[in-house]
Amino acid sequence: MSEPSSTSVRHMTDLEALMWNLEKDPRLSSTVANLSILDRPVDVDRFRATLERASVVFPRLRQRVSPVFGRLAPPTWELDPNFDINFHLKRVSLRTGSRSELHELVTSLFMTPFDRTRPLWEFAVIDGLRGGKSAMVQRLHHTITDGEGGLRLSLEFIDFSRDAPQREPIEIENAPRAESSLASTLVSSLGDAAVHLTRRQIGVARRTVTSTAQSIVRPTEIPRSIASAVELGMQTANQLNVGDHPMSPLWVDRSLSRTFDCFDVNLATAKAAATRLGGTLNDFFVAGAAAGAGAYHERMGNPVAELRMAMPISHRSDKAIGGNVFSPSQSLMPTGPMSPRDRFTEVHSRLQRTKRAGAVDAVGAFAGIINLLPTSVVARTGYRFAGTIDFVTSNLRAAPMDTFIAGALMEANYPLGPLAATAFNLTTMSYRGSFNMGVVIDTAAIEDPAMLISSLKAGYRDLLKAGSKS
Repeated sequence: MSEPSSTSVRHMTDLEALMWNLEKDPRLSSTVANLSILDRPVDVDRFRATLERASVVFPRLRQRVSPVFGRLAPPTWELDPNFDINFHLKRVSLRTGSRSELHELVTSLFMTPFDRTRPLWEFAVIDGLRGGKSAMVQRLHHTITDGEGGLRLSLEFIDFSRDAPQREPIEIENAPRAESSLASTLVSSLGDAAVHLTRRQIGVARRTVTSTAQSIVRPTEIPRSIASAVELGMQTANQLNVGDHPMSPLWVDRSLSRTFDCFDVNLATAKAAATRLGGTLNDFFVAGAAAGAGAYHERMGNPVAELRMAMPISHRSDKAIGGNVFSPSQSLMPTGPMSPRDRFTEVHSRLQRTKRAGAVDAVGAFAGIINLLPTSVVARTGYRFAGTIDFVTSNLRAAPMDTFIAGALMEANYPLGPLAATAFNLTTMSYRGSFNMGVVIDTAAIEDPAMLISSLKAGYRDLLKAGSKS
């Protein structure tokens, strides 16, 4: 029997706190989600028990956010004394069972803000899909986990056979229901802030002393250190200097209006094409997104040579559940008229440069300082920065084999990534031999979402065709 893990990290990281603070502007929401298509209805009672157990194994699911006085330190996580699994597991039914109705419901669920007085997650079981199928939307706030951590969390509620035995329950002591006094809460909050600020200053001092000592011991290293510092500064400036507007002449407006769609690309065929074209699956994924975005502009009569793309770069090396171990990055992608092979080669080159850059975590490096500003200033600054990004991509790898939820086969998994004031987010999950592509679109930015989807599909078809000829 598994033992419940302790969530030892009490504070959010500076980057997580920044995501939390940015949501003063709802266009910068950090909600992430996944739509699972299931071959039959799930056993809801069994799944409820499984989720209850998962919340013990990963206590973050039972914790709510508690702000620190004056925002001098990142918010903390505390057990919700009123935690109720039924608040986080919903069941809804479709009227017609069509995919369009499902997508409308998924969009509505995705856009619904979390109750900030409770743990920041919700699962919705959706009955009534045509053909006797069902679906499920798993929705979490990004401060709980990134995509890789979320996939590891899913191991607590998925099975590898339809008739897998029910997991043994794990007992947990009830969270204390007594509310802390205002005075004790204030004292604790001030103490947290003081400790956090002290640790930050000690960290800066330690790095400074270490660097100085190394220069004294090895004076020949001084020129190299200066050169490295200059290079780091230039790379950081490159990540932060994104101009004051998006590259697209069409995708200039931003709103809270959303739509969702999804499609699939055969994984084995894509992998073979990527290899023949001289790159990776991720190169294939991004090149298809760039081709589709460029084709949309051409079809609308406004071709554009480059668009600015944001993509998270994972640094996760452990097997921990939850947490955020990634760096946000941005780079210009080729979207003008060119052959699929040339576009693939150029995308491969640009992604390699982005990965080699030592300052891809420029936002994370400055997050602690940014968080000290008034929340309204943080949100306004964040929107000005994020609003210059044209689109977002993210690539997740899931299980290559069949997986099940409470007796139902997961036929496909379509991820929904946060728009964060961009025109669209294309996130893919490799599962059961397919690229499951989920697309979230700001309908104020993109006038014709159906045209964007058809352009993206065409972009991937052209890459597959080019790869088959190599």
